[in-house]
Amino acid sequence: MEFLSDKWWMVFPLMAFAGRWAGGWRRAGERRHRRRVELYELKNQALEAEKASAAEVQALMATHDATNRRWLEYELDVGKLIDFPLMTDVREPLTVAFLRAKRDADGQRPVSPGDLRSASGLEAYRQAVNNYAVALDVAEREARRIRDSRFSGPERERLATARKLLMLAEDQAATPAERQAAYKRARRELDGLIVLPDVTLAALEGKIAPELDAGPRPAQFHQG
Repeated sequence: MEFLSDKWWMVFPLMAFAGRWAGGWRRAGERRHRRRVELYELKNQALEAEKASAAEVQALMATHDATNRRWLEYELDVGKLIDFPLMTDVREPLTVAFLRAKRDADGQRPVSPGDLRSASGLEAYRQAVNNYAVALDVAEREARRIRDSRFSGPERERLATARKLLMLAEDQAATPAERQAAYKRARRELDGLIVLPDVTLAALEGKIAPELDAGPRPAQFHQG
């Protein structure tokens, strides 16, 4: 007690120290609170960014689908391939470039928009889809420009004949025998000029399958 009575003046610095300590504790608590708020906001921003990325992936997939449909118009229409033979000529650099771009875009495509979340993956897919669409544009413009000009006169006549025969093969008003004969002759006319993709042949034969399957029935012999 005597010591305290002699050192009463120390109360003031102790109170000041306690005040600074309490203030520091309060400020530290405020900083922790601000960090929690910032982390919460960052998480919300990340979630919003993820939603925006999914929407962008969906838009890219729609562009991818639209480009595929443009290509299928050639693959499923033999007449269009005859009019623009460059589209299936793998000796042409533009056609090869387009087919490679298509393969790359197909390889980058996710199963669903939510499967592609990384920024690098999104950028790679965006670039692949853009390259695919541009490559198809370039190949298509060149195919429309040259059409069948690289074929000789007799070869162009064969192409025109094949186109007419294929129209007859798809004509349901013709007899099965006429359609079958027209299809087989059209294939002979195109042989060595245009290589039809398997999917093109499948689509064409699907239209005239009954006529292709129909053949001369074997004669039946009856014993007397």
